[in-house]
Amino acid sequence: MKLNRAQIKRVTNSSIPLTIKTYTLSHDTEVYLEEILEAFLTELGYTEIKDQLAYCLRELAVNAKKANTKRAYFLEKDLNLEDPDEYDEGMKTFKEETLENIQYYLQKQKEQGLYIKIIFHTQGKTFNITVRNNVEITRKEQIRVFDRIARSRAFTSMEEAFATVLDNSEGAGLGIVILILMLKKMGLEEDSFSIDMEEGETIAALSIPFSDIQLEKTDLLTQAILREVESLPQFPDNIINLQKLIADPDSEIADIARQISTDPMLTADLLKLVNSAQFMLPKKVDNIVEAVKLVGMKGVRNLLYTHGTQKILNEKYQDMRSLWDHSYRTAFYAYHLARSFIKKKDILDDIYVGGILHDLGKIIIATLHPELLDRIISFCAEKEIPTRMLEDLSVGFNHAEIGAMIAEKWNFPEQLVAAIRHHHEPNETDENFADVVYTVYLANALTALEREQITFEQIDKNVLNDFGIQTTDHLTKIQERLDKAFLQQRSHF
Repeated sequence: MKLNRAQIKRVTNSSIPLTIKTYTLSHDTEVYLEEILEAFLTELGYTEIKDQLAYCLRELAVNAKKANTKRAYFLEKDLNLEDPDEYDEGMKTFKEETLENIQYYLQKQKEQGLYIKIIFHTQGKTFNITVRNNVEITRKEQIRVFDRIARSRAFTSMEEAFATVLDNSEGAGLGIVILILMLKKMGLEEDSFSIDMEEGETIAALSIPFSDIQLEKTDLLTQAILREVESLPQFPDNIINLQKLIADPDSEIADIARQISTDPMLTADLLKLVNSAQFMLPKKVDNIVEAVKLVGMKGVRNLLYTHGTQKILNEKYQDMRSLWDHSYRTAFYAYHLARSFIKKKDILDDIYVGGILHDLGKIIIATLHPELLDRIISFCAEKEIPTRMLEDLSVGFNHAEIGAMIAEKWNFPEQLVAAIRHHHEPNETDENFADVVYTVYLANALTALEREQITFEQIDKNVLNDFGIQTTDHLTKIQERLDKAFLQQRSHF
């Protein structure tokens, strides 16, 4: 399926509906639908709501697919959907059995002519997305959906939504609640979403009046986040003194080495850095003056950003190991991607430190609301959506923005602030920092790909093109090579 942008431009300007019909809603079809949505929003000038509407579109399409699968399953089991007792009996095993043999049931629903139609239609200043499937929603299913909508009215925070016990056996569970909260986030009323029946079809519809969209930050937890960032102390005096020494052109290397030696942990970090695979030295270095010469002033300065950050956060917050483990892997990947593809020695240090510090903001969210972050990560992995979207919805800021606030508070250089702020949205960065941001973004994406949190299709195409990566196989080979090198390097420490 190849996107026809000229066709989308024509139907947008002519207010003609564009209909996509599918029987199985394959992964390729889902990707194609998202490309269509992005093309419509580009024509309409509203790409900033693409992530939110992509989630809503996927939720409605997948729910329609599940509804069709349910009909095929109940027919196979000779159960009556309209009979309350038989309905409850079938739902006990529906999810488990269909997931174990999904291709069989998808083929069954195709044989039975059970389709899903997705319709995109612009009417004046309103954008409509309609999902139709040719089975009528039962009374019990409809009540369940309306119950979810009613519950969402009462929620004042994302935590309440995740904490509410919702029935996972149905397609319309927590996902519908999040959909309503997404609409609220855009400044829209819940009646922008509707579900009804007409001539044997169930019709789920989104009506987006662009004049009503207000992308404002929610204040659910915003003030708490800002207070937490404000409460973070400045860097310790010894690090500030070192920063001043490095900035002073009259400083001697011996003076800098002497100041470093007063901090045993910083000394250990410096020696660990200079003896790492990053420098590939023929013999081990244990002299601080020699280490400073090899690392260079910029390298020492960047080491101070990393060391100072970890010192403050590890003292203030507990159990940061998993975050730092991920950060060091990302930094290693970023550094070696830069060496292989960008080949600009003057930004290697910035890229490495950007990789280490990119997830600063996650610490704040995890500390204030640890269960919330875990649930966001789990939900987003299941739904294949960016975590930053639900973080925005939950706390008013995503972790990248929170991290950038901290970096600015500590007077980090612009390129590091950009790497932290845009490591999920690389195309938003200033072109002067594109090499640093793109590399940190791709390194982080590779670690997410390893953990099966994202797919190849979800990685930014501009970044992939910039690195000359066109296929899943090519990216997989790069990831496997980096993973092997990282594990070998880690085994030496």
